[in-house]
Amino acid sequence: MRTVTVLCVGKCREGYVREFCAEYEKRLAAYCRLQTVELPAEKLPENPSGAQIAKGLEREGAQLLARIPKNAFVFALCIEGKMFSSEAFSQKLSALALDGKSDLVFVLGSSFGLSDAVKRRADCRLSISEMTFPHRLARVMLLEQLYRAFQIEAGGKYHK
Repeated sequence: MRTVTVLCVGKCREGYVREFCAEYEKRLAAYCRLQTVELPAEKLPENPSGAQIAKGLEREGAQLLARIPKNAFVFALCIEGKMFSSEAFSQKLSALALDGKSDLVFVLGSSFGLSDAVKRRADCRLSISEMTFPHRLARVMLLEQLYRAFQIEAGGKYHK
């Protein structure tokens, strides 16, 4: 069974977001061993300078990199990443499994993004959309697309 780790900077505080995440985490249990790891976001001033943001991203990046298993296939969610259709994403996950890559890590940074070090470590840079979404929804959207991808792979009825 595949192992999927979702590494996130910041916590989901809103109840409705936690409920959505919990629902997809429950559904994903049939397809993978899922672990969500929330790491603390760096505390920055209300209007941080570019240098302060860069320093914060660097510290967050070090925390994230320390949690990535050595042989994991890493997806970094970032705006400059590649967009996949749901079918193509499912095919990508299937191809990784066939290649023996069963330890997948998805990295979601803070609202300021990810450090360059994390992006360099990534095996695939992934973008959810060209649109901008609240950070907390990115996790829900990722979990939903993971569930959809596994359903497509299994020939399930969820994907229409």
